[in-house]
Amino acid sequence: MSIKIKNELKEVIIYGGLTMVKQRLTVGTWGNISIRDTETGLIYISPSGIDYADIRVDDIVVLNSDMEVIDGKAVPSIEKGMHIAVYNARKDVNTVIHTHPIYSSVLGVNHMELPGISEDFVQIVGDKIICSKYALPGTSELATNAVKALGSRNAVILPNHGTLCVGKNLKDALKISYVVEKTAHVYIMAKSIGAPYLISEHDIKVMQEFARNHYGQRE
Repeated sequence: MSIKIKNELKEVIIYGGLTMVKQRLTVGTWGNISIRDTETGLIYISPSGIDYADIRVDDIVVLNSDMEVIDGKAVPSIEKGMHIAVYNARKDVNTVIHTHPIYSSVLGVNHMELPGISEDFVQIVGDKIICSKYALPGTSELATNAVKALGSRNAVILPNHGTLCVGKNLKDALKISYVVEKTAHVYIMAKSIGAPYLISEHDIKVMQEFARNHYGQRE
């Protein structure tokens, strides 16, 4: 039985790449996006080395969890192994976004973590995000290090490289990517004039529970 390839998921990735550039989370061809189809388990990923403005539906590559190409003639992102490693480790994740932003990359160059300093950050990202061990781009070591440092949080800093954010869908992952970069900017500015106040562990748990169970419209 043939597996149905969903062009609508490819179009979502194209939209995500354009949005990532618009939000200044990357430039040129750097970074990558993938989506896991919740019905088939197949992974749709952006191609390697094509400007986001030039990516077309046929350029999106479809892989299985063993990194075998199921559909597409383009070369997939060199970080495909990192994306698949995240999906294999986190069943709650259906979108992975790897960005090359400015401020969280500054923390990565210094091998620093980003603590919980803002309410939106702790609600949707975690108590903090840490910096993984360094490894060369596109390697299995990078994939292993990223998954380990990500843990159960929704983002991780890749040292001397960029940031990786995850979510249940593209909308969530893009929001998390933006909040991480905004928080990194605030944190660097706050450290330049004083000692940033960190939200307590108790208050973080309260806000996370509120975000999960009470925030937004309810039926």
